[in-house]
Amino acid sequence: MSITIRNLSSVYNPGTPFEVRALDNINLSIGEGEFVGLIGPTGSGKSTLVQHFNGLIRPSQGEVVVDGRSLTDKATDLREVRQRVGLVFQYPEHQLFEETVFADVAFGPKNQGVPEAELKERVNEALTLVGLDPSAICDRSPFELSGGQMRRVAIAGILAMRPKVLVLDEPTAGLDPQGRDELLDQLQQLHSRAGMTVILVSHSMEDIARVATRLVVLHRGQIVADGSPRQVFTQAKMLMDVGLGVPQVTELMLALREKGYPVPEVALTVEEACAIILGLHRGGEGQ
Repeated sequence: MSITIRNLSSVYNPGTPFEVRALDNINLSIGEGEFVGLIGPTGSGKSTLVQHFNGLIRPSQGEVVVDGRSLTDKATDLREVRQRVGLVFQYPEHQLFEETVFADVAFGPKNQGVPEAELKERVNEALTLVGLDPSAICDRSPFELSGGQMRRVAIAGILAMRPKVLVLDEPTAGLDPQGRDELLDQLQQLHSRAGMTVILVSHSMEDIARVATRLVVLHRGQIVADGSPRQVFTQAKMLMDVGLGVPQVTELMLALREKGYPVPEVALTVEEACAIILGLHRGGEGQ
């Protein structure tokens, strides 16, 4: 399932003294099965952009096409589109409200008209996808769970509707390191095992470097970079100029290069950086 953005602009409060151009002539295509990281400083337009992906916000100008259907076409069923493009907002656990985990995860598909006989299968499948044991958790109150577990239950509620695309806006915000790592691992597995298209909005360069296969950088409502994490993070000066940065391990590689060490410009993970540094050390021992 693909998403195509053509000449998209979005203006808040048009024609008033409070007019703000949140997006300015965006062109972007996201193909089926991609894992895209969307990054940019606060106010760059990230959250506004992803809310166009399933029609929650209508364009001021331009067009959004999902699976070949224009979201500006009045004949397009936006409810169906929102079932196919699931959007997880920041702190989605704040939207949990049922007495049990089962009831919360089942809420979406139940409203879709999924038969009662199929609901248990949907709930079990969704909880398993986010790394939770349905038999151990279904009857518990969601408010008894850890923050990371609550976050995953909320995501399971979206997955139970079986979307083709999963969009997450700052999904690791407020989680402790263990909860963050577990959630990122689950998102990687959703992408690799279930073949799901994942679009991840994040301020964390470390998180993005760890999981995304493509990065799109927004600044002042425009796309200023689009490529693989390695390609984008080589543009360290540009990222710093727009108020971002690079992963700390990439900063380390840049510092080593400045001191004359023969290392690549970019390392995306701690494991990769360790392997490079160990290789230097072993090479030095052999001389």
